[in-house]
Amino acid sequence: MVSQTRKRLLILLVIVVIIFLLIRYVFFTGSLEASINVAPAPQLVVPQEQHESHDVESYRRNVGAPVLVTVFYEALCPDSKHFITKQLVPAFKEASILMDTKLVPYGKASTMTNPDGTYRFDCQHGQVECDANTYHACTIEAIQDPQSRLDMIACMIRDNRLPKEALHKCAKQHNIDNVDLIQKCFDSSHGSELLKLNGDLTHALRPSITFIPTITLDGYQGKQALILKNLLAEICKIAGDNDKADEICHQHL
Repeated sequence: MVSQTRKRLLILLVIVVIIFLLIRYVFFTGSLEASINVAPAPQLVVPQEQHESHDVESYRRNVGAPVLVTVFYEALCPDSKHFITKQLVPAFKEASILMDTKLVPYGKASTMTNPDGTYRFDCQHGQVECDANTYHACTIEAIQDPQSRLDMIACMIRDNRLPKEALHKCAKQHNIDNVDLIQKCFDSSHGSELLKLNGDLTHALRPSITFIPTITLDGYQGKQALILKNLLAEICKIAGDNDKADEICHQHL
């Protein structure tokens, strides 16, 4: 009798061991399968080419929308002055409906951070140009009307050797009544913050800037020599098919 009891206990123990091994097998096999399923996930990362394609997509305009003309320039740069006064202003007066303008005064400057967190700048044409760039940045922010803003910048860049005097002279000439706001911007840290942001935009440009001014149309640098020589003709090439573009551009293409 005792022998049979021991035999039953032995059989029961074997069964328990077998069940334990089965459970353990199932458990670890499931974990292994889970790890196998997770492993291929990195292959689903979007390739770099697709990321770049997506960035390009962000520059596309809606049909009939104006071309975004971004001008990276310096306040004391003769070539910047020539482009703004001889190309940008005339093109905008003739075809403002075809273009949005974004002005980025900074150029070949560099930005440094002081121990207290404020910024200082080293500009290609010295401290006067840093001051003039800051006045331009404050003016661009303060004047909302595109035509008035461009007229002010074109006026100031004609003679920026005395930036403060240029601001007041041009504001009087173009009936700008928020000069105090612009001056307050310049005198405060806000002016430096605006110039620093312009520097970030300038340094982020690809290909990197080698010549000032550099102009982008809808984010693309394209053929700079042609843009600098005949801005409106290059705008017309990409403006798209619409009645306004056809009316304005037929004589420039």
